[in-house]
Amino acid sequence: MDEVEFMRGRVYGAEHDDPGPRAGRVYAHLVGGPLDGLLLDITELTERERARGVSLATEIGRYGPGGRAAYAPRPEEPRRFDWRGDLP
Repeated sequence: MDEVEFMRGRVYGAEHDDPGPRAGRVYAHLVGGPLDGLLLDITELTERERARGVSLATEIGRYGPGGRAAYAPRPEEPRRFDWRGDLP
């Protein structure tokens, strides 16, 4: 299994031994970019924070370790966050 296949269905930031989603939490699906296929727990984000999008630390983006990947919700599908680019 390659790295991309291994990451699908996992929750961003979750422990490796407990990678799946938890009951009672709200998740967005990350689409595109280095974190494609991961789920993002958005339970504690306000509507305003969700609308602004997120910048997530990643070691596999354009800027390598220390870099970030920017994602923003689709207007018609707010539970799908599309990749907007990598940040240093």
